[in-house]
Amino acid sequence: MLNGLYDAQYDHVPVLALVGQVPTSAMNTNYFQELNENPMFADVSVYNRTVMTAEQMPAVVDEAIRQAYAKRGVAVITIPKDLGWQEIEDNYVSSANLYQKPLPLEPAAEKIQEAWKILKEAKRPLIYIGQGTRGARKEILELSKMLHAPILSSALGKGIIPDNAPAYMGSAGRVASKPGVEIASNTDAVLFLGSDMPFQSFFIPKDAKYIQVDIDGTKFGRRHQVDLAILADAKLTIKKLMEVGEQLPETNWYRAALADKENWVEWLEKRSVIDSSPLEVEPVFKAINDMATDDAIFQVDVGNVTIDGMRLLDTSKDQKFTTSGWYATMGYALPAAIGAKAQYPDRQVWSISGDGAWAMVMPDILTQVKYNLPIINVVLTNKSLGFIEAEQDDAKQPHSGIDLIGANFGASAAALGALGFDVNNLSELKEAFAKAKEANRPTVINVNIFDHRPLPVEQLQLDSAEFEKEYQTQGLIPFSKLIQE
Repeated sequence: MLNGLYDAQYDHVPVLALVGQVPTSAMNTNYFQELNENPMFADVSVYNRTVMTAEQMPAVVDEAIRQAYAKRGVAVITIPKDLGWQEIEDNYVSSANLYQKPLPLEPAAEKIQEAWKILKEAKRPLIYIGQGTRGARKEILELSKMLHAPILSSALGKGIIPDNAPAYMGSAGRVASKPGVEIASNTDAVLFLGSDMPFQSFFIPKDAKYIQVDIDGTKFGRRHQVDLAILADAKLTIKKLMEVGEQLPETNWYRAALADKENWVEWLEKRSVIDSSPLEVEPVFKAINDMATDDAIFQVDVGNVTIDGMRLLDTSKDQKFTTSGWYATMGYALPAAIGAKAQYPDRQVWSISGDGAWAMVMPDILTQVKYNLPIINVVLTNKSLGFIEAEQDDAKQPHSGIDLIGANFGASAAALGALGFDVNNLSELKEAFAKAKEANRPTVINVNIFDHRPLPVEQLQLDSAEFEKEYQTQGLIPFSKLIQE
């Protein structure tokens, strides 16, 4: 439960958590199963109370909901067992439903003028977006066209801009794309909108001009030195920038960025048709993209699968991508998919996990079966905690605690009442996906893949024959060459 609550805390999601406690008469006596629960939830919550009488419960619940919405966080109420059975007068008038979000913050006019000056004078401008720009797709694309600036997003911002938009480069860092990393490391001015991405100082040059727009002033300068801070709503800020600005000429920087994206997509497409046993990961995601509906919801787990999902899932329409982007808790995808299907029963829902994360939570397939939730669960089995393996390799440490035994998770799911498949090659993959598409029941597709590290775009060595052989980078063109052409 705590992992889920911390995910909510980091993502600023209002949650009401009701927690049980021993009867009031047994509290503070070291009774059977008694815990001092308030300290357990103190750090994760914005509101944390134990109800002591049945009569106060409506008021406490009302206040908890109000605080969860107002502070965008977790409210915890601990309820002793005996209070839940007591009858009270039904005369409390709730007011939590009266809560209203503050109006979007307007940017100051002088800040807009200063921001436009920085962006206009930049030789290599970049727009970087986070979750705070949801609902501003049209405006972001228009500003990108006006500035001729490529667009990057945080992992949790994936899907705000369609993946097939030519100017969208993906993300930067380890969970990223080649063009995303190269564009970020070569920019000279960044418009940073609605994000608190923690790794900015690792991939954005320290001498780049930095404009940060956020509704929370405590975030300014927290991740990267800031030249201009704008306390305002991201969408309103973009609109104001376009009002004061004018169309700028296309630059070699922008053309090179588009070419970099095109080259990257071509390389991925060639890899997506590789037929092998075990499979490479790219054909698996091509099968997912081919089968996904226009409004599919992808719940992606933590590990190498996060990298793969960021690079390979196509969210070009109205699909939604989520992951445990801040707390990074393994085992996220399966329970998140259950929640998504319960909330959006008419939308197609996917959970995509590595075998390490899946093994932690797979009994919850019983929940999908019990409530007849037709979720498509894809398990990428490489018999390794691959993300940790790569970290150990980078640190030149011996491998420790990363080997997994592997299992036929399709068969285990079938034993639990779901439809299960075990896939080893491209023909089996296509057959399993075709059957999953027709099945109106929980499905688990266990895909055996090579234990190959995803291309480490954060440490590209395209001029190295050894690197090329290990990561099969034939055809990838360095950005330095593209920008010279």
